[in-house]
Amino acid sequence: MDQEASYHYAVIRRAIDRIDAAGGQTLALDQLAAEMNMSPAHFQRVFSAWVGVSPKRYQQYLTLDHARALLRDRFTTLEAAHALGLSGTGRLHDLFLRWEAMSPGDYARHGEGLAISYGFCPSPFGEALAMATDKGLCGLAFTGEIGREAALADMRARWPKARFSENPDQVAPLAAAAFGQKGDLRLHLIGAPFQIKVWEALLRVPSGHVTTYSEIARAVGNPRAVRAVGSAVGRNPISYLIPCHRALRKDGALGGYHWGLGVKRAMLAHESARAEAIGA
Repeated sequence: MDQEASYHYAVIRRAIDRIDAAGGQTLALDQLAAEMNMSPAHFQRVFSAWVGVSPKRYQQYLTLDHARALLRDRFTTLEAAHALGLSGTGRLHDLFLRWEAMSPGDYARHGEGLAISYGFCPSPFGEALAMATDKGLCGLAFTGEIGREAALADMRARWPKARFSENPDQVAPLAAAAFGQKGDLRLHLIGAPFQIKVWEALLRVPSGHVTTYSEIARAVGNPRAVRAVGSAVGRNPISYLIPCHRALRKDGALGGYHWGLGVKRAMLAHESARAEAIGA
């Protein structure tokens, strides 16, 4: 990333944080531009180039009404998605993803024998913590609301007997592929069998679309297990790529998000902006 692009990235990151901190209150273009030390016209151009839509339109995507509109207009029936080939061997949200699931016996050993590398890296949604085994990316978390130490402790506790080492050079290319939406990226799903079934169902939800917890429960063959599905969604270790942010409640409420609702809103807004920019 060259110096000008790096500067613009930092500006847009601050602008998105400021928009999110407003809690649904619409901020005028002049106000946002002034806070970013730019003219309104320049800020509008830079923001639209990076995000895909204007600041005003982006703010509309962050509202509860937007979540309800997604459920109305972009609801995905997971059985239909599967029939269309949106699976582990197909193209998923503009990124080729293939995954391998850990066996139940290996999972029961709490990661014993696993070597996991990790590193912190930038993302469109604030700083991210990326983790990987020799089989692929196994963890993706966000530090913005809880900090680095808490995010790392949270992820390490999922596989307490694994060996962890900080190795940003190993995980940086994987994170770049994930957030750049390009490449052939392998995921290593480390979870209980039911959790992995839920995560595989989430992987069938296309970018720019949403589904519901009850729809996921039906897709995994247990329509009454909505609460268990919600728990499995919350334990998703590879945020964003396994798109738990696309799971909403039937009434249009966002539901929870392990790394903060601000991150979830930003992800939905980001994907809607991209979908609109390409005419989807």
